[in-house]
Amino acid sequence: MSRVLLLLMVFLSTPSSFADNVQIGREIYHDHCASCHGREMQKPGLAFDLKKFPKDDFSRFLNSVLNGKGAGMPPWKSKLNQDDIECLWDYVRFGADN
Repeated sequence: MSRVLLLLMVFLSTPSSFADNVQIGREIYHDHCASCHGREMQKPGLAFDLKKFPKDDFSRFLNSVLNGKGAGMPPWKSKLNQDDIECLWDYVRFGADN
């Protein structure tokens, strides 16, 4: 199934809160993540290219955000709550022309 069709199905089958979540996730991303991962989730250098992050691996995403990754990614568990992380996940999966 194409990503566009999947995205359309998600928007049509869920309340507008999904679109709101993506927007909230965008704001969280730009406030906390863009400086390392780039404004469009791609930045040359050490930060992971989030456009390549597996879109079906929330547990890996959650672990990375909560606990950090090595010396380059700090843990965010004291700064982001569960709702913030879920909105951020929606944005990473669907928000930036993925």
